[in-house]
Parts: sequence; C-alpha cells; structure tokens
Amino acid sequence: MGKYIRFDWAMKRLLRDKANFGVLEGFLTSLLGRTIKIEHLLESESNQAHENDKFNRVDIMARDNVGDTYLIEIQNNRELDYFHRMLYGVSKFVTEHLSLGEEYSNVKKIYSINIVYFGLGQGNDYVYHGYTEFTGVNDKNDTLQLSKNQIEQFSTGTSKACSKPGDLMPEYYVLRVEDFDKNAVTPLDEWISFIKTGEIPETASAPGLSEARKKLDADKMSPAERKAYVRHLEQLAYERGVIKTGIKEGEAIGLEKGEAIGLEKGRKEGLEKGIEQTVLTGHRNGLSIEQIEAFSGLSREKILEIIKSNETTV
Repeated sequence: MGKYIRFDWAMKRLLRDKANFGVLEGFLTSLLGRTIKIEHLLESESNQAHENDKFNRVDIMARDNVGDTYLIEIQNNRELDYFHRMLYGVSKFVTEHLSLGEEYSNVKKIYSINIVYFGLGQGNDYVYHGYTEFTGVNDKNDTLQLSKNQIEQFSTGTSKACSKPGDLMPEYYVLRVEDFDKNAVTPLDEWISFIKTGEIPETASAPGLSEARKKLDADKMSPAERKAYVRHLEQLAYERGVIKTGIKEGEAIGLEKGEAIGLEKGRKEGLEKGIEQTVLTGHRNGLSIEQIEAFSGLSREKILEIIKSNETTV
C-alpha cells in the first residue's frame, strides 16, 4: 500500500467532505486551466445508484460558484461501451435537473470528466477533450456562431465566455492514465502521475497536491478504514489479474487462427475469443455476473450465453 490513498477511493470516501474540496478544486483547476471553486456537491439517482449499476456510475457530481457542473468518474475496469455510458450519464443528469416546463436556457454547462485505467479507444495521447462544433456542409470553413443576443444572455452565470453553440453544450475529458509514461512537466501531468501511481513527489507543485499530501495520507486512516481500503486494493488486483489472463489466452487462440485462416480474420477472432476467455476466467474464479458485466462490457444475457455454451461443449 502506498503512502497516499488512491484517488478513486478518495473520491468515494473523502472528497465528498467540504473540508476536502481543495483537493478536488486543484485537480479541476489543473485540468481546465482556470481557477475552479466548488460550491457544493449534487445528489441524484445517478450517484446514489448501486455500485454495480451499469447504466450510470458517477463518482462525484459538483457545481462551482458560477453554476458550471462537473461529472467526475473513475473507471478501473475495461468497458467496450464506455463512450455510450459517458453520453448516457450527461443526458440523464440534464433530464434529472430540468423540471417539466422549465426553460431550456436553465440547462447548466456540464463537464464530463472520465479517468480510465484501460485503453479506451485508440490514440497516442493520454488526455483527450471532446467539444461540439457546427461546421458548414457546403462551406467547410464556416463555423456556426451564437448571435449577439445569445452571447449577451448566455455568457452570464458561467465561467466560460460563450461565442459558439458548443460553449453551451457538454464537454468531455478522457484521461487515459495508464498511457502516461513520461516525466511530469505540467500541473496536469503531476496530477495524472499521482492518479496513476499514488505517489506525490516533494517537487510537485500543482494546485491541490499540497492538500492531497495532508488529506490523503494513508497513515491517518482508522483501522476500519484501512481494512476496507486494503480489501479494495486486493479486489482491483484480482480483477485485473483475471482480465489479463483472459486476454492472454485469447491472444494465443487468435494467433493460432491467424496462421490458419489469415492474419486479419485471426486478429478479429482473437479479440472475440479474448473477451470470451476473460468471461470464462472470471466465472471460474468466482466473480459474480455483475462483476464480469462491469469489466467485460458485455450484457448479462451475452455473459450467460457464453458460460452456458462453454458448459455445453465441455
């Protein structure tokens, strides 16, 4: 166990306390490049749901002092449909917080911030930003702008000046922390390094990390908290071991098929077999259907189908 409490555990147990908002504010400030001051956390069906609810698991929903909203989630296990879940989470939040008959202009600016410990999608970077932009169909150089009246109306009550429709719409951030493999140079790098390793070098000076040293010191946990935290770490290590075993076995099967029926088709079948093997390995090691569902990205029905099919052929 490292010197500092993992960020995912802190999000669930510590950072909900107003006295610890400074840590979360520092992270958001480093990510967005402007000072963020959290006013309060929000409650809804989304962040009160059971931890295995596949439809939406938001770890923290916060609103700052100018009305912007931040949906922050950390996901440890691989999910093929994670992009869909990001969309669902934002959409669900909007509908939950807009009363029937209320004006659409009351929809607040939303930032969906997703910290993932797996290779989500394909790319070379470790931080990605998604922003909606409207470009001309006939004139590709034409970008739709807000009218003067819209700019005057919608640029108040938000920390970001509005000039385009995208400034009013949700923005998405994806932090693929496992892909961070360089020396920390920027404040955001220092945060990503901490989120990945659980360590904070003495030289780190990013906003919020000095508070994290004080608030997230593992030595300050009570015996009961420490016991629960250790169980959490053991469960993460176990699930990752199951996933790696399944993928490795699937790759071996894919290689054999690649030699027999062509490399490209072999790769495709290897991926399918890898997922299937991951399900079977998890099942053999006693994971529940809900746990397998969470890290495989497959539906409950598909998981049961794979397990039943394997039992039939054995």
